[in-house]
Amino acid sequence: MERNLIAAGGPDTFVQLDDVSIAYGGEGGTLALTETSMTIREGEFIAVVGPSGCGKSSLLKLVSGLHPAFRGSVKVAGQEVTGPLKICGMAFQNSTLLPWRTTLDNVLLPLEIVEPHASRFGAHKSEYREQARAMLATVGLSGFEDKYPWQLSGGMQQRTSLCRALIHSPHMLLLDEPFGALDPFTREELWDVVQGLWLKSRPTVILVTHDLREAVYLADTVYIFSPRPGRILSRNEVDMPRPRRLKDAYTPHFIEMTQALREQIVSGTQA
Repeated sequence: MERNLIAAGGPDTFVQLDDVSIAYGGEGGTLALTETSMTIREGEFIAVVGPSGCGKSSLLKLVSGLHPAFRGSVKVAGQEVTGPLKICGMAFQNSTLLPWRTTLDNVLLPLEIVEPHASRFGAHKSEYREQARAMLATVGLSGFEDKYPWQLSGGMQQRTSLCRALIHSPHMLLLDEPFGALDPFTREELWDVVQGLWLKSRPTVILVTHDLREAVYLADTVYIFSPRPGRILSRNEVDMPRPRRLKDAYTPHFIEMTQALREQIVSGTQA
C-alpha cells in the first residue's frame, strides 16, 4: 500500500504523524485514514480538504488524543499522544455553548477546568473575567457578555465559541468546519476574526473544511485527502502575504489556486 510521506520532522516540528491509520470498530472495522505521515510546524496554519468521509475529522481526533491510532504514531510537541491533550482548543460546526451560561461564562469555562488556570481561578476570577471581556471585544461582542446563547445570532455564537477555544492560550487550535452552518457573508466575516486571532497569538491550527476558498484564505498549507480510506493526495503551500483581505479572494491568483485544489479533489475522487 502506498505511503503518504509529506515531510520529515525538524526542530520546529509541532505535530508529527508517522504511518498512521485510524479505524472505527476495532479489528476489521471501518478504516478512516490509512498509512499517512505528515509534519506540521509550530505556529503553522494548515487546512485539510477532501470529500465527505475521507478522514478529515478523524485527523483531529488523532492529534487531540480523542481516538487512538490503529497503526503508526502521533507526536505533539515531541511527546507521543496517549490520551486527550490539555494544550488544545477546539471549535466545531455547532457552537456547543452551554445554554445555562452567559456569553462571558461560556468563554470562561476552559479556565475553570484546565490547569494551571483551574487551581487559581477562584482567587483570580476578576482577572480572568477581564481577560474574557477583552477577548470578546476583539471579536465585536462587547455588550453581549451577559446574553445567553439563545439570545445570540449564529455568527455571534461562533465568535463566542472561538473565544472559548482560545481563552486559555492553547498551543494548538483544532477547527472542525466551524463556519459550515453559517450564511456566506457571516462566514467571510469570521474568516477575518480567525485570521486576526491567529496573527495575535500564533497557535498551531488545523482547520477541517469543505470550503476551498476558506482553506486558501486562512491557511499557510492546504492538504488534500482522498476518498475513504483517506490518504494525503497533495500538500499545497499558499503563497499569499498576510494579513489577507476579503478583496484578495476575488483576484485571479486566488481563483487559480482554488480551482487547482478543486481539480485535484476531482481527480482523486475519480482515481
